[in-house]
Amino acid sequence: MDKRRITQETFDAVVRENIDDFEMDAEDALKEAIEQFESQGVDLSNIVKAVPNSSDNNSGDQTHEVLQVLESLRLATLAPSLPADITEDLTRFTKQCSLGFAQRHLAAQKDAYPTILSCCLKLLDNDTAALSSALSALSSLTDGQPDLLDEQGRNFLVKALDEHKEDPNLTCLGVRTVRHCCLKHEQNRQDLVKAGVLALLTGAITRHVGCAEVVREACAALRMMMFDDDVRVPFGHAHEHAKMIVLEHSGLKVIIQAAKEHPQNTLVLSELCATLSRLAVRNEFCQDIVDLGGLKFMIDLLADSLDSKELVRQVFSAIKAIAGNDDVKDGVVDAGCVELIVMAMNRHMSNAQVCDQGCAALCVVALRKPKNCKVIMENGGALAALQAMRTHPGVVNVQKQSCMLLRNLVSRNRDFNQPILEMGAEALIRQALASHQDCGDVGRAALRDLGCPVELRELWTGAITFLVSASRVSTLSRVPACHPEPRARVPP
Repeated sequence: MDKRRITQETFDAVVRENIDDFEMDAEDALKEAIEQFESQGVDLSNIVKAVPNSSDNNSGDQTHEVLQVLESLRLATLAPSLPADITEDLTRFTKQCSLGFAQRHLAAQKDAYPTILSCCLKLLDNDTAALSSALSALSSLTDGQPDLLDEQGRNFLVKALDEHKEDPNLTCLGVRTVRHCCLKHEQNRQDLVKAGVLALLTGAITRHVGCAEVVREACAALRMMMFDDDVRVPFGHAHEHAKMIVLEHSGLKVIIQAAKEHPQNTLVLSELCATLSRLAVRNEFCQDIVDLGGLKFMIDLLADSLDSKELVRQVFSAIKAIAGNDDVKDGVVDAGCVELIVMAMNRHMSNAQVCDQGCAALCVVALRKPKNCKVIMENGGALAALQAMRTHPGVVNVQKQSCMLLRNLVSRNRDFNQPILEMGAEALIRQALASHQDCGDVGRAALRDLGCPVELRELWTGAITFLVSASRVSTLSRVPACHPEPRARVPP
């Protein structure tokens, strides 16, 4: 059931009532209001939980600081030209928006977007310092509020990224704003792609390949273009955008080259690996990544960064993506990557995400490859998967990926059944079946291929159910339900 919501004005009125009528101090009045609404099941995630301040205009009005600075900016945009100190108000507004989503939401409700966009447009041809302040304010405001972007704002972003592409700071701010506007908003993604933003993003990586912040932000924005996270649309263009990035903008080459420029930067490398995994949507793209040196780079990175949980997880995800190509599966094994994957899993066994992605990577490498299964068994991959199941019994993804890995290992190698069963696989799989409904199919399949007794459900018996009108019910009710008759053999 959806929680109840209130307006900011209602919340502020209760706080003021606690202060004026019940003579509470500001801190106690605020605490009492929060407890009162939460006890009534009210969602306060969009509410600024602070006592309003007095305005600076001597009117006696009290409002939140984010609205005070917004009013100052609004008045400044009404003047023929922006005042010289506009950057101070823009910086204050950005600081207020960075405090939390509630401040940004309140500002948006009070028409902050047209005010900030007006500042951006007036400062587009101004000095870069003032434009940076305006872009930073726009980026902060749109964080978590992509619906604010309109056609005028989209055109401004593309123009700013194009005209100031040599400035790394402005490029970084513009790309970050693009990323905020594309999260969970498919229409913004499609409109920005049509406006040419993919070329600007890949160009930013190439042009500022030595700037870690630009590379990281641009890769994150590219990855956002390949999301399918907007529940308001039946399907997105993630696959089409991935093909455009690779085929029209040489995205694989650009990203792999950028990775080589930042061998020690964990945050940048993690983002680059995550973007590569999103781009591996076609068989030939997976092979292209290997041909460009991407697989060797990932294996070297994994060997050098075994202690970094986040980086290990992203490398696992990238290996899983490119191993969808059967030839790449063999390359992963021949390069000694299986041993590194198992080693990293054992080192970070307490991290559920690492275990999940590690089992998933091994699962893909083992699929339809008996020789690869033998290497995984010899390097302790099955034992690591079972240990992951013991360590994370409540994490459904770990249980599912482990079951799928075990099934792939034995489906074409029945000699592995007994060793895996002796490791305690049957009990762990049955525990997963009892605890997680989503493990039903993969768990029963693993038990079946391991040779264990398993109850298989017959999902369809051949009977056909018709949806008919009431006038035909009496006729159809006389037809007995039966299995389809087998076809008669035709003599040769």
